[in-house]
Amino acid sequence: MDVSFLLPVLADVLLGIVLGLVGGMLGIGGGLIAIPILGYLYGMDQHLAQGTALVMIAPNLLVGFLRYHQRHRIDLRAVAAMSALSMLATFVAARFAARIPAPQLHVAFAAFLIVLGVYFMWEFRARARVGAAERPVPAKALALLGIICGAMSGLFTIGGVLIVVPALVTLYGMKQTRAQGVALALVVPGAFIALGTYAHAGHVDWRVGVALAAGGLASVSAGVALAHRFSPLALRAAFCAVLLAAGVGMLLT
Repeated sequence: MDVSFLLPVLADVLLGIVLGLVGGMLGIGGGLIAIPILGYLYGMDQHLAQGTALVMIAPNLLVGFLRYHQRHRIDLRAVAAMSALSMLATFVAARFAARIPAPQLHVAFAAFLIVLGVYFMWEFRARARVGAAERPVPAKALALLGIICGAMSGLFTIGGVLIVVPALVTLYGMKQTRAQGVALALVVPGAFIALGTYAHAGHVDWRVGVALAAGGLASVSAGVALAHRFSPLALRAAFCAVLLAAGVGMLLT
């Protein structure tokens, strides 16, 4: 029996396992790495890469949130209002992103990653020198973060996490792993909304996406457990390094 047709599926599942592990550790659902890979190795344009990555990202984010919530007991009532604003912003931004020419969206995504990586690396070094105690996050700040999170998620699929996590850690001294859990609570509903929007526009390769999702679901919990083995210093350094590496890699492709 010819089973050669299974080899691409197996490769996609294995890739999903790696992406789920990294995504669970950094709280980004694997999408940060998946999008450049889908563009470079699979020849997908930016729209198709982001939409296909969402098939894996959405369930990975949900599982990741549940695992972080088990460890940090996130106040879901406080996050609920943020999530409503985030979902609305995601829907509007995703519809807008679907109309942006793919090459322009590609460059914008890469620039977004590089700017964030440079800024948060600089801010991280400054905070590491002086230290920062955790402070309560004001309701207005939570609402603003929800809107920004949703807008960035709609445009770049995983942009919301990249904004919320460093903001909570840098501005309010929140522990890195707890901040990742709060960010995941915000982006989970929006991820499914963004997936529906991209799918409606025809920007999803379901065969690849489902295989990646299967692999990611098998490893994302291990990634969350791995995150709690690292010091906050090492975890934040890895977070910034991945931002820079992914952004530069996209500009070069």
